[in-house]
Amino acid sequence: MELVLWLIIAIFVLAYRYNTGDNVYKFFADTVSNVYNTYAPYSFKEVRQKTKELGFEYTARQYATQIAMFGGAAGFISFMYFYSIPITILYAVIAILFVPYIAYLNTMRKYSEYIFEQVQVYTTNTIMEFGTTQSFVKALEGVCSSGILEDPVLRDVKRMIKMAYDNGTIDQSIEFFNDAYPYYMVKNMHQLFLQITKEGARDSGEALELMSMDIDALVEGVYRDRMDRQQFHKKFLTFGLVLFLLVMVIQLLFGRASYMNLIKEWYVQLILHAIIIVNSVFLIKGEKYYNEDVGVE
Repeated sequence: MELVLWLIIAIFVLAYRYNTGDNVYKFFADTVSNVYNTYAPYSFKEVRQKTKELGFEYTARQYATQIAMFGGAAGFISFMYFYSIPITILYAVIAILFVPYIAYLNTMRKYSEYIFEQVQVYTTNTIMEFGTTQSFVKALEGVCSSGILEDPVLRDVKRMIKMAYDNGTIDQSIEFFNDAYPYYMVKNMHQLFLQITKEGARDSGEALELMSMDIDALVEGVYRDRMDRQQFHKKFLTFGLVLFLLVMVIQLLFGRASYMNLIKEWYVQLILHAIIIVNSVFLIKGEKYYNEDVGVE
């Protein structure tokens, strides 16, 4: 544990030495930000800008906390496995390098949740507006003017309206929005509006009401899945950490002296490295699953 504390202190000291006069938290945040701006594709830069506006992005303190947690945990585990300072430092540094990736997954998850909520607002209010205006384009205009939508959904709805007026039909507008937001409730709602518009249904009230009920059911399912994922995530992390501690149980069974003699063998070292790598990949894939497609039904 003392080694881990010294490692954390060393990281902060080096940060201050190379960034004199600035706050170390700001240093880490600026470094990660520069990496994002340099290598991230335009689409993710736009996502990151929006999540920053919404206050979803990691703060400098959160970055520093993640660095301390990842570096400290990796340092502690690797030292208890190998009792080697160079290997401990190596694994701690590798773990810290994954912090930007975890931040990226978090950003994409929060953005996905935000987009889903905006799409939910779009579908629900478009149905309400259509029930009054009996015109798909007029319904879109009413939703836009209500001020309940935000970019990028608002921007794309405005583009739908322009495409509808330019083409004289809603087909291209619907195709564009379905491709941009491939949600079941969006496709189902648009399909209903196409049928009503082209077939000239006289009484669409019942169909619209049923569609609203379907959307409510889909939304309920997504939020239930989100809660299930959160519970799974906690259990998953606990299970992953327990896997790392199994080697420490072996030390208790065989005794530390016997274990120290055992890890001198090259094949034992290879097995221990394999255990750490496999467990780490397992945890990373679990994090990826937890943060992926949380708003897609």
